[in-house]
Amino acid sequence: MSANAQPAGEAGASDAQRLDKWLWAARFFKTRPLAVEAINGGKVHVDGQRAKPGRTVRPGTRLSIHKGQLEWQIEVRAVSKQRRPASEAVLLFAEDEASRLKRQAQVQERRAAGPSLRSEQRGRPTKRDRRRLGELTGK
Repeated sequence: MSANAQPAGEAGASDAQRLDKWLWAARFFKTRPLAVEAINGGKVHVDGQRAKPGRTVRPGTRLSIHKGQLEWQIEVRAVSKQRRPASEAVLLFAEDEASRLKRQAQVQERRAAGPSLRSEQRGRPTKRDRRRLGELTGK
């Protein structure tokens, strides 16, 4: 664990942190504004209740995080004032075993479904696609 992340047992003035900052430091969201948007959208619950971005989290706080179709049930283990590498970020929380198994099963189902569920075409058609469309329509 880095010098900025404190173990759950240590008491001190810096053993609390804003929820949005913690989610960003723990690498659940790429930016703080994305974390704030998820919190305001009701995708993050603290101890079973909706929260605001400025809500204080401490070691022992339980969070429920929804991102897309995935859900995490975690317990805060430590706080970090900086965003650290992913290998250190996983030390900031502990995920429930049932939550981890459920999430892994969902990921496996999506992979097994193959590309049929994924959008194969995104955005504007390419030049090749336009030519094929022209051949089909006779233009």
